[in-house]
Amino acid sequence: MIARAGIDTLKELIRFFPAVALVGARQTGKTTLVQAIFPDYSYVSLDVPSEAALAEHDPDAFFALHPAPVIIDEVQYAPGLFRHLKVQIDASRHEMGRFILTGSQKFGLMKSLSDSLAGRVGILSLEGLSFAELQAAHLGGVRSWLHRGGFPELWRLPEFPARQFYASYLATYLERDVRQLLNVGDLRDFERFIRVLAQRHGQQLDYSAIANGIGVGARTVKAWISVLEASNQIFLLEPWHGNVGKRILKKPKVYFADSGLVCWLLGIEAESLDHSPFVGPIWEGAVYAELRRQAGAHGLNRSFYYYRDNEGTEVDFLVLGGGARFVEAKWTQYPTTSDTRNLKRLAELAHGGSSPELRDPTLWILCRTEQTYPVQSGALVSAAGLSSIREILT
Repeated sequence: MIARAGIDTLKELIRFFPAVALVGARQTGKTTLVQAIFPDYSYVSLDVPSEAALAEHDPDAFFALHPAPVIIDEVQYAPGLFRHLKVQIDASRHEMGRFILTGSQKFGLMKSLSDSLAGRVGILSLEGLSFAELQAAHLGGVRSWLHRGGFPELWRLPEFPARQFYASYLATYLERDVRQLLNVGDLRDFERFIRVLAQRHGQQLDYSAIANGIGVGARTVKAWISVLEASNQIFLLEPWHGNVGKRILKKPKVYFADSGLVCWLLGIEAESLDHSPFVGPIWEGAVYAELRRQAGAHGLNRSFYYYRDNEGTEVDFLVLGGGARFVEAKWTQYPTTSDTRNLKRLAELAHGGSSPELRDPTLWILCRTEQTYPVQSGALVSAAGLSSIREILT
C-alpha cells in the first residue's frame, strides 16, 4: 500500500473522538486506508443493499451483528443510522475510536454528522494520491501524475489502461451516485454536462454559458454542479471577497478534483499533454489539489481563494492562514519576470488596501522546476516545484 500523508492525523483523531469520519470521492483509497491501519476492527459496507436496509430499519440488530470497534463503509446509504450511532456513543461517551465511518457524498453526510454527532466525531478528507505521496513511493513523475491522475488503483496496477479505468469510473459514478443524489431523467445529458464542464476546468463558473452548451436550463446546471460537489468530483474556488481598493469579480472558479479524469474527459493522450491548449488549466487544477491535499494531510488550517479584478490583475491562488501567500501556477520549467507581474501588482494593492490579512505576502510561482530559486536577482517572487508546497503552506 502506498503510504498516505493523512495517517498520523487519522490516528490522532481516533485518540480523541468516539467516532471518526473519512470522507472523499469513490476510489480514493478510504477503505484500504482504514482497514490497513485498524486491522482489528470489524468491517461492514452499506454499499451492500441488505446491510444498508438493516442499518436503516433495524439499527439494534445492525449493531448486534456489527459491534464496535467497527468500520462502517459508505455510511451515507443509511441516514437513519446516525441518531442511533449517537445513542451507541453516549452509552460509553469517553471510549474513543469505536466507530470509523467512510462516505463519498459530502453534503448529506456532513449534515447528518453535524445534526446527530456534533462534538462526537472527528472528520478527515481524503482525496486521490498527491504528488508528494507518489514521490515518497518512488512512483511516476510530474507528467505521468498529471495525466494518469491520483486514483490509487491506477498506481497499484501500472499496466491498467487509464482510459478503461475512467470509463468504468464514470459509468459507476453515474449509476450509483447521480441517480441517488438527483433525479436525472437522462444520464446521457448529465454525462454531456460533465464533458462540457471539463472544458471549463480552471475557469470562472458561468451557469448560463454551460446551460446553452448542452441545451438545459441554468437552474438545472446549478443543481448538477451541486451533485458533483456533493460527491467530491469538483471543487469551487471562491474569489477573494475583501477590499484591496478595486472592483473584484465574484464568480467562483471550478476545478475537477482529479487531473487524470480531466485528461480523459478531454481526450488528451500522454504524449500530447505538453501541446494541449488545456495543459495550463490542468496544471493549475493539479496545483490547487496539491495545496488542498497537503494542508489537510498535515492538519494546517488554510483558506484558499483566487483574485481577479476588472482592471486585468489576476492571481491563481491566495493562501491565507499563518500569513499570506500569493501563488501563480505556470506550466513551465523556467518562469520569467513577465510571469511575476500580477503577483507584484496584487502585493502593491494589498499593501495600500484595507485587508490586513493580505499584507506582507510571500510571492510564489509553482512550476516544474526542481529547486526553489528567486525568479530574478533581488526579486520578491520565488519559483518552486510541487515538492516545495508543504514549505509554502507552513
